Amino acid sequence: MIHIRNDYDQNKLTIILPEAEIRSEQKNCPLCPGNEYMTNLSIVSLVAKDGMLQRLQDSYDRYVKNWTIRIFESKNPIVSTKSDECYNDRPLYREPAYGYHYIVVASSNHNETFSTISIEQWSNIIVIIQDRLKWLYTQKKVTYVAIYVNQREQVGSNLIHPHINMVAFSIIPPTIEKESKISHKIVNEKGICPMCQIVNKEINGERQILQTDSFIAFCPWASIYPFEFCISPKKHVSSFAQITQKEISDLALILRSTLGGLSKSRENPPYDLIFHLSPEKKNNKQIHWHIEIYPLTKYLSGLERGYGIYLNDIFPEQAAKILGDACRKELASLVGIT
Repeated sequence: MIHIRNDYDQNKLTIILPEAEIRSEQKNCPLCPGNEYMTNLSIVSLVAKDGMLQRLQDSYDRYVKNWTIRIFESKNPIVSTKSDECYNDRPLYREPAYGYHYIVVASSNHNETFSTISIEQWSNIIVIIQDRLKWLYTQKKVTYVAIYVNQREQVGSNLIHPHINMVAFSIIPPTIEKESKISHKIVNEKGICPMCQIVNKEINGERQILQTDSFIAFCPWASIYPFEFCISPKKHVSSFAQITQKEISDLALILRSTLGGLSKSRENPPYDLIFHLSPEKKNNKQIHWHIEIYPLTKYLSGLERGYGIYLNDIFPEQAAKILGDACRKELASLVGIT
């Protein structure tokens, strides 16, 4: 039985997975073409044909072949719509880990990474994510949808094949809850959202890595991790699900350029990529959506784990310069600038 525990009164949530639910290493990659039988049936498989993309789905007697992107329900979900009732009161609070868990396979190529797939492929991935996000928010009890990438096993993935997790919860994660409260407070006091303040400060500044028409990538002022960076819309946008096709193309360009620059400048480090989105059903919990990328270049110390005081061995300004140089070269190569 999957359930969520809250650590006494500290608002630290932990999902408890029975040992039988934890996925073990598999000899064959279940995300590769030809191994579709190892996963649940796809709800969407994108297939290129005659210069167009067709949206197909698996059936019990036929798997879609020659797909470029595939999305299905995880066979080893960290949440479940079938969770039993298991409520406890504080201080030992628990509740069912209710929700949906989808896997978006970003490429049919096992050896491709998010730093090598094409801009066009990134655009298609974003559209698929948007579609599933909109559907999930039509479901009862879905309060928040978490979208994240664990790139390589050091950051929690035992599957090398590039994929994205989409997990719908009946609760709002503590980090998003805290972020929305701070945003709401600052908007009421100063009339501007905190991310808009940050974007205005970082544009063309020494911590900027790259910018496009609609987005900016920058290393945060108090970066927790070496070479950590953030991608944010330049204008105030609270709903990721509503961004336009032009903005999708722009986001694909900056994602591909920055991840490619990170990979080439830091020798392909493992990293987490996390979407910080507004809860679409909670109008009072809106935030300026953005994406955070955390490269794993060192292990956390006792000071960091135990006290929340982080040690960073490189100035964000220096990291931004290194990443910026690499990302601009990557961008130039992608769009054919000499």
